[in-house]
Amino acid sequence: MPFDPTTLKFDAQGLIPCIAQDAQNGDVLMLAWMNADAVAQTLATGRVTYWSRSRAAFWVKGESSGHVQELVDLRLDCDRDCLLALVRQTGPACHTNRRSCFYTALRGDAEVEILSPLA
Repeated sequence: MPFDPTTLKFDAQGLIPCIAQDAQNGDVLMLAWMNADAVAQTLATGRVTYWSRSRAAFWVKGESSGHVQELVDLRLDCDRDCLLALVRQTGPACHTNRRSCFYTALRGDAEVEILSPLA
């Protein structure tokens, strides 16, 4: 069945959340936002492209840092309101130089750092 991008459910700002997951080991790396053009560009180029809400501009992951996300598979959730990008991640995914943006765990009433920045 051909993909019809108009079936995606974007929010009022025209955005859809996209979770990036390591295709090899299943690590959840980050969450960012895409608009329809970012989805199309990601599918066309194989380089994961997001929409930066703070800069109001496209953001090709790794374009300036070299920490590239190469698309392996792009999946839709059952409600078509969230995407899952399975990627080959080069270097850290997080701007804090950690493998994942999810480096803080809530344990009881404490925040515990579970991932250190990469050397």
